[in-house]
Amino acid sequence: MPHAEHTVTINRPARDVFDYLADGTHNRDWRSGVIEIEKTSAAEGEGATYRQVLAGPGGRRIDGDYRVTVFEPPGRLEFLVTAGPARPAGAFEITETSESSARVRFVLDLQPAGLMKLMSPMIARQMRSEVAQLDGLKAVLERTS
Repeated sequence: MPHAEHTVTINRPARDVFDYLADGTHNRDWRSGVIEIEKTSAAEGEGATYRQVLAGPGGRRIDGDYRVTVFEPPGRLEFLVTAGPARPAGAFEITETSESSARVRFVLDLQPAGLMKLMSPMIARQMRSEVAQLDGLKAVLERTS
């Protein structure tokens, strides 16, 4: 089962970090592969859905729609990718380290089926690259504090 995780400490309060991540329309600000993102549901928090278009291999556009599955401010936000070739589950765990900083852990897990199992090494590499973009979140949030 491909798994990837990355952790950073961001010099912003935990609630600020959670609120920023909870609004998926911010994904383009810190994730380099996001071409388009829009909220597609009236739901806030758990159950919210987003249509997302990502830059795929060879510059192809691929779907990466997702649904928020766990919404526990200010500490936990989970999602499930619902469209696209790989459909991992992801989680952001946010831990307050001081009044003005938070540790953020980004985890992705995928249970490949069928032919997707053969692509597991490539998918795992892409997942590691995706969670490493958490460094971009840190840069954006600390720049705008």
